[in-house]
Amino acid sequence: MTPANAGRADVHEGPALRILGRVVSMLASAAMALAGIGLLASLALIGWAVVMRYVFKSAPAWVDDLVGINLVMIVMLATADTLRRGEHIGVDLLVERLTAKARNWAHAWAALATGAIAAVLIFNGWDTAMLARKFGVLTEGAIELPTWWLMLLMPVGGALLLLAAIEALWRAVVGLPPVSTLIRAKDKAE
Repeated sequence: MTPANAGRADVHEGPALRILGRVVSMLASAAMALAGIGLLASLALIGWAVVMRYVFKSAPAWVDDLVGINLVMIVMLATADTLRRGEHIGVDLLVERLTAKARNWAHAWAALATGAIAAVLIFNGWDTAMLARKFGVLTEGAIELPTWWLMLLMPVGGALLLLAAIEALWRAVVGLPPVSTLIRAKDKAE
């Protein structure tokens, strides 16, 4: 699995990769929109709780629980879009100094590692959620929800991340730049 076309300017996306990219883009964007809504809801809830606590001396106990639940949702739903935009933690200083072929190898290995982590999230997340469901485990605190509902966010986020990693690996193998490069170029043009 060598990035055979590394550094070639004449490499183009094939129709299958283009379709995968569109599907991943739509799913990742929708998931990021939900994560954004969760973030705004958390901000509003925290602001409301602060006002209730310091102005009315009546802090709602359930706000912290709900914000914690939202945080899990935000992180799991935002991972795929974050990967596509190249905003995960990385050693850019080293990768930028590599040749085009070596850079494609680095992107391919990073995509493989990300895919492995995504697979762990999918399979272990599903098993953990089903075990919690079997035993009827509930969250602790003011809000008691079945924990398996929340744990299902791991395989959902993992599946989205896996799709983004497959796209990134495919692009690296055929010698195309990462999606993040295209997104940055598009943002600069606008």
